[in-house]
Amino acid sequence: MPSITVNVDDALKERMEQHPEINWSEVTRQAIQEKIETLELMDELTSESELTERDVQEIADTINERGRERVEEEST
Repeated sequence: MPSITVNVDDALKERMEQHPEINWSEVTRQAIQEKIETLELMDELTSESELTERDVQEIADTINERGRERVEEEST
Protein backbone atom coordinates (compact mmCIF):
# COMPACT_ATOMS: atom_id res chain seq x y z
CA MET A 1 0.00 0.00 0.00
CA PRO A 2 1.43 3.44 -0.88
CA SER A 3 2.17 5.94 1.89
CA ILE A 4 1.71 9.68 2.06
CA THR A 5 3.08 12.26 4.46
CA VAL A 6 0.83 14.77 6.18
CA ASN A 7 2.27 17.84 7.87
CA VAL A 8 0.60 19.29 10.97
CA ASP A 9 1.72 22.12 13.19
CA ASP A 10 3.22 21.49 16.61
CA ALA A 11 0.06 22.45 18.49
CA LEU A 12 -2.08 19.99 16.55
CA LYS A 13 0.54 17.25 16.95
CA GLU A 14 0.53 17.78 20.73
CA ARG A 15 -3.26 17.52 20.79
CA MET A 16 -3.13 14.35 18.72
CA GLU A 17 -0.59 12.86 21.11
CA GLN A 18 -3.09 13.33 23.95
CA HIS A 19 -5.10 10.54 22.27
CA PRO A 20 -2.68 7.68 21.59
CA GLU A 21 -5.63 5.30 21.34
CA ILE A 22 -6.59 6.88 18.01
CA ASN A 23 -5.12 5.52 14.79
CA TRP A 24 -4.48 8.88 13.13
CA SER A 25 -3.45 7.23 9.88
CA GLU A 26 -6.88 5.61 9.69
CA VAL A 27 -8.62 8.90 10.56
CA THR A 28 -6.69 10.59 7.77
CA ARG A 29 -7.43 7.78 5.31
CA GLN A 30 -11.15 7.98 6.09
CA ALA A 31 -11.19 11.77 5.71
CA ILE A 32 -9.48 11.51 2.33
CA GLN A 33 -11.87 8.76 1.25
CA GLU A 34 -14.92 10.83 2.24
CA LYS A 35 -13.57 13.90 0.44
CA ILE A 36 -12.86 11.92 -2.73
CA GLU A 37 -16.36 10.42 -2.66
CA THR A 38 -17.87 13.90 -2.25
CA LEU A 39 -15.79 15.26 -5.13
CA GLU A 40 -16.74 12.34 -7.37
CA LEU A 41 -20.41 12.86 -6.55
CA MET A 42 -20.10 16.57 -7.32
CA ASP A 43 -18.35 15.75 -10.60
CA GLU A 44 -21.17 13.37 -11.49
CA LEU A 45 -23.90 15.85 -10.57
CA THR A 46 -22.28 18.70 -12.46
CA SER A 47 -20.93 16.82 -15.48
CA GLU A 48 -23.63 18.20 -17.77
CA SER A 49 -24.06 21.55 -16.06
CA GLU A 50 -23.58 24.72 -18.04
CA LEU A 51 -22.62 26.69 -14.93
CA THR A 52 -19.12 28.09 -14.90
CA GLU A 53 -16.84 27.72 -11.90
CA ARG A 54 -17.47 31.39 -11.20
CA ASP A 55 -21.24 30.78 -11.16
CA VAL A 56 -20.78 27.90 -8.74
CA GLN A 57 -18.52 29.99 -6.49
CA GLU A 58 -21.07 32.81 -6.40
CA ILE A 59 -23.80 30.35 -5.42
CA ALA A 60 -21.56 28.81 -2.75
CA ASP A 61 -20.68 32.25 -1.38
CA THR A 62 -24.38 33.15 -1.16
CA ILE A 63 -25.19 29.90 0.64
CA ASN A 64 -22.32 30.38 3.07
CA GLU A 65 -23.30 33.98 3.81
CA ARG A 66 -26.93 33.03 4.43
CA GLY A 67 -25.77 30.19 6.66
CA ARG A 68 -23.63 32.57 8.71
CA GLU A 69 -26.54 35.00 9.00
CA ARG A 70 -28.83 32.21 10.16
CA VAL A 71 -26.35 31.06 12.81
CA GLU A 72 -25.97 34.63 14.05
CA GLU A 73 -29.75 35.06 14.25
CA GLU A 74 -30.18 31.78 16.14
CA SER A 75 -27.40 32.62 18.62
CA THR A 76 -28.93 35.97 19.63
